[in-house]
Amino acid sequence: MNSKFKLIKGAVVAPRGFLASGVFCDIKRLGTGKGSNKGQKRDLALIVSEVPATVAGMFTTNQVCAAPVKVCIERVKKGTAQAIVVNSGNANACTGKQGLQDAREMTALVAAELSRCSVGCPQPTGLREDTQRYSIKPEHVLVGSTGRIGVTLPMDNVRAGIIEACVELGSTHEHAAHAVEAIMTSDTRPKQIAVEFKLGGKTVRMGGICKGAGMIQPGMSATGARPAALHATMLGFITTDAAIEAKALQAALREAVAQSFNRITVDGDMSTNDTVLVLANGLGGNRRLVGRASSRAGSSVASPHRDLATFQSALNHVCLELAKMIVRDGEGVHRVVTVRVNGAKTVADADAAARAVANSPLVKTSWHGGDPNWGRIIDALGYSPAKIVEEKVDIGYSSAFASDASARQAGRGKILWSLKRGQPTKATFKQLCATVAPKEFDLHINLNLGAASAVIYAADLTEAYVDFNKGDVGDPGSLGG
Repeated sequence: MNSKFKLIKGAVVAPRGFLASGVFCDIKRLGTGKGSNKGQKRDLALIVSEVPATVAGMFTTNQVCAAPVKVCIERVKKGTAQAIVVNSGNANACTGKQGLQDAREMTALVAAELSRCSVGCPQPTGLREDTQRYSIKPEHVLVGSTGRIGVTLPMDNVRAGIIEACVELGSTHEHAAHAVEAIMTSDTRPKQIAVEFKLGGKTVRMGGICKGAGMIQPGMSATGARPAALHATMLGFITTDAAIEAKALQAALREAVAQSFNRITVDGDMSTNDTVLVLANGLGGNRRLVGRASSRAGSSVASPHRDLATFQSALNHVCLELAKMIVRDGEGVHRVVTVRVNGAKTVADADAAARAVANSPLVKTSWHGGDPNWGRIIDALGYSPAKIVEEKVDIGYSSAFASDASARQAGRGKILWSLKRGQPTKATFKQLCATVAPKEFDLHINLNLGAASAVIYAADLTEAYVDFNKGDVGDPGSLGG
């Protein structure tokens, strides 16, 4: 881990002034569908900042996007938010006007309940001891959903869950754990992280939670507009007590997501609901971070560029660690492979080549079987949109630490090449099999055509994935999202 960042406990409640809760309200009928056969699993989460926070978001670029995504895209543009309500068990996608109405009602109910709750509510910062209320505008509440597509929300259950979640809010590790559980669907384990670091001499914190195991190949943008090249639903929620302006936070999140969540694939499917949200409430007391343009304009709150760079590094680290957790917990995943493409003519070519390999069913099944089948890899490269010259392609394998300098010095990062300049090397089949036998390894591809590179964090394709997702049409209750 980067020495600048100290790993701490607490996930989204680790930063000052954040509270969370997770409750069970039976949104997807108990015992039905994939991911619901875990017993009485919490299915509604709430994250609240004690004060209004700067907000940034990245959203699915799927042309079919869920109602919560549409609501969040509009609200994040305003730059301020204070709460996030999330349900699992129902995606609220392809639900038309009713879905939008339900998503907005969820946010309005959160605002109303927080303004009136008094039993079990935590003490907001800066209020009198006899005051136990928040004043949150409905438009400052964001919403997320994950689960089965095309089913309207059971709003009576959701309403009851929101009321309970507001009462149960707290700032302990247990409260954070409840929120993590509540956003899980087919996930087999919680995904959370928190770090502490310095900004301008002040100690600030950043925490995050996410979910995702299937329907994973996010390609998110700030507006939901599809980028020139595309990169179960993945949801990520990050909190920080750092002070930072909205434009700077959005720029930082865009960069962090580009290097993390938009770099993973489990099955090549982009969800209708992919969302990453960041709330920054400023209670860490650092000098407010602003973008470089604001700094050049002579703003009185302009922060040194090194502080902005430190914040960016922390956000990059949190997002990448959460993204890797998703791949490792992918549906039916047995092996995780980091695909590293170098020597491409353009960045677009490097990305296209890496994704073609990472999403090839034949390549992915060979990974599962422990077969170092470079023939399938070069085939995928050949049909990708990238410029490929057969006689220049190198393909090799290494341990999962090949990009780590200390690992290379210890001899663990050595690459065993199976193909050099389009021709097989003298590496034996036994040697190659041993290199790809671990649960995690790196695949190295050098196109030898330029200086561009790309990385994709990918997974194998297993019988377990098929069994999990095929369902049984004779038992509709067993079908997944």
